[in-house]
Amino acid sequence: MHDIRPEKAAKVAELKELLANSQAVVLVNYCGLTVSEDTELRKQMREAGVKYMVAKNTFTRIAAKEAGIEGLDGMLENNTALAFAAEDPVAPAKIAYEFSKKHEKLEIKGGLLNGAVIGTDEIKALADLPSREELLAKLVGSMQAPISGFVNVLHGTLRNFVYVLDAIRDKKEKESA
Repeated sequence: MHDIRPEKAAKVAELKELLANSQAVVLVNYCGLTVSEDTELRKQMREAGVKYMVAKNTFTRIAAKEAGIEGLDGMLENNTALAFAAEDPVAPAKIAYEFSKKHEKLEIKGGLLNGAVIGTDEIKALADLPSREELLAKLVGSMQAPISGFVNVLHGTLRNFVYVLDAIRDKKEKESA
């Protein structure tokens, strides 16, 4: 590692681990956001299970190099915040993109998708995809439809059977009377 103090080396190690273990990373320039806007962005990221942090460009450069990631240098200018997604690669892209539409000061620089460097256009395309939760909900919904249809058919058959029994009972009562 470079000649840096232990606390800075720990930060670089943390960044390296996050870069290496995240399905997606989105880099943004947050300069110009108010404290309340930044707090809102952090809250949205946290709620989606995304780790959002500001990091020195030098540390990010060193961590990327140690993780074997090339091509981020052009994005590491000015102020940089990184959003790391361990599970849902759509989440940081969707949040950053939606937030940047409402707050022009937030600039999406680019990012990583499964270790490959991607540009702002790919981040926007990623943001347009349904999230993991949306896809799971659609899957569950499509699985429930045949089951509920089957239950309704069974219920209808049972109801018809009860009607037939009622009719037989009524007929027997009338015959015995």
